[in-house]
Amino acid sequence: MKFTKSIKPEEVKRDWILIDAKDKTFGRVITEIATLLRGKHKPYYTPHVDCGDYVVVINADKVKFSKASKLNEKYYKHTGYFGHVKEETVEKLLKTNPEKLFKLATRGMLPKTKLGRKMLKKLKVYAGENHPHTAQIKGNK
Repeated sequence: MKFTKSIKPEEVKRDWILIDAKDKTFGRVITEIATLLRGKHKPYYTPHVDCGDYVVVINADKVKFSKASKLNEKYYKHTGYFGHVKEETVEKLLKTNPEKLFKLATRGMLPKTKLGRKMLKKLKVYAGENHPHTAQIKGNK
């Protein structure tokens, strides 16, 4: 009989992956980021272990959207007080804070647990081309 080996957290080998979002479709980039953060592209993927890589996204403000209606989607947050529901559109977030837009969209594709929050911390998003992680980066996507 053949057995499937589960990997332990200390056996995980992490890489740094650079993604240039310039002129790429937003949804496809987010899907790729979520897959890399979870580690599903690795042969030893284990669902209960964080085996994903670090992901650095540059040119986040130059991403494209496939439909104009996607720019009108809204993200909601609640302050905790009655009637204090705040909403922001994707178009406004893309202009003012593209880093927050990428983190919110990626968070929706990760598990809603402690493990998912740990995975999201490995995502680094920058609006321009400059980033401080040049020493860690090996490959580009």
